[in-house]
Amino acid sequence: MARLFGTDGVRGLANRDLTARLAMDLSVAAARVLGEQGEFRGHRPLAVVGRDPRASGEFLEAAVVAGLASSGVDVLRLGVLPTPAVAYLTHQLHADLGVMLSASHNPAPDNGIKFFDRYGHKLPDETEDRIEGRLGEEWDWPTGAGVGRVRDAHGAVEQYVAHLVASVPVSLDGLRVVVDCANGASSDVAPEALRRAGAEVVTIGTAPDGLNINSGCGSTHLDALRAAVREHGADAGIANDGDADRCLAVTAAGEVVDGDQIMAILALEMRESGALVNDTVVATVMSNLGFKLAMREAGITVVETAVGDRYVLEAMKAGGFVFGGEQSGHVILLDHATTGDGVLTGLRLLAAMARRGRPLDELAKAMTRLPQVLVNVKDVDKTRAKTSPELAAAVAAAEADLGETGRVLIRPSGTEAMVRVMVEAASQDQAQSVAEHLAGVVRTTLG
Repeated sequence: MARLFGTDGVRGLANRDLTARLAMDLSVAAARVLGEQGEFRGHRPLAVVGRDPRASGEFLEAAVVAGLASSGVDVLRLGVLPTPAVAYLTHQLHADLGVMLSASHNPAPDNGIKFFDRYGHKLPDETEDRIEGRLGEEWDWPTGAGVGRVRDAHGAVEQYVAHLVASVPVSLDGLRVVVDCANGASSDVAPEALRRAGAEVVTIGTAPDGLNINSGCGSTHLDALRAAVREHGADAGIANDGDADRCLAVTAAGEVVDGDQIMAILALEMRESGALVNDTVVATVMSNLGFKLAMREAGITVVETAVGDRYVLEAMKAGGFVFGGEQSGHVILLDHATTGDGVLTGLRLLAAMARRGRPLDELAKAMTRLPQVLVNVKDVDKTRAKTSPELAAAVAAAEADLGETGRVLIRPSGTEAMVRVMVEAASQDQAQSVAEHLAGVVRTTLG
């Protein structure tokens, strides 16, 4: 059977894949596993539970709360808040467990559940595996005073917003920004934080109705933001996804600034202020080669990981680094957050503009994004992608032709019978040609 937990918790079609029963069972199993690991020793356990505004989050929240309370865990309901807010508040409120209900950038019918430890970090794989292995077990349920009590948290939004504003090193006074909250979890938090930091704020995607999250808006649909920035003569646009752990940006002219460009800007800012530990950034193998070349030229080391913000965070913790992220806009500023925080990232990006007195399009020139082509080759034996000598020879020849201004990445899909061929090159035509050639080799050798 496939592992229930993915790289970002358990996710699927709500009420079909992710049911109320499964959400309750996961919560019960999490309480049992953490209790047996000694996480609750010597005190009455406490969990915080937050969600994004999806309609299904309402019944899934009820199921999670029921599972935890019936297991003897007290519960604080945080309501609708971004994923990074739940991670932050788990630690700040001295909870033993944090639970977030969200499917991030997925469409409204989907939902997900992820757990955080008492420090606001995602649970390690081995703990998730133990939770999965204990689903549905019978045990000696608490009764009477042993059951958990449930109450709503008060002041959680204010506490998180104050934390965000305190992380901004300069006033954003004089900057006009459009923020697109994807009709998601940051719809109240992001505009408030930006205004308190001094910016003049125009909002779009801030009217969640439970069904319109990520629908034609947010970091996965930037056209509305680009148009709004131009319409309002804004200095920049900031886009979050449904649970606000991502941030992408738009220049005054409506040009997209992706996660790699944001990381390049912030890395240079942090190095200048002395905050970039060991002058090192952690990024995934999918980061554009242009980012890596720019960092090399600036004397900044790039540590590469597999795709997924959890792997970025693991490498950061292992190496003692404080900054990393993904091209998709997951940016982790470990001095201020324990996971990707899209609102925080947007604030720090605008602060770089304010401090330097330069527009975003100029700052984005910190790197030159090389043309990138991705071809998905379906219905092939992905298990041989790393062992086929014919494919290895073709990749080696392509890399020799591309030289230092290009690269090849062959990645088996984690969920489908598919191999992804990614090529970067000095020109779009060259990238397309090499990608199509290698895709043909994959079909011939692995088909």
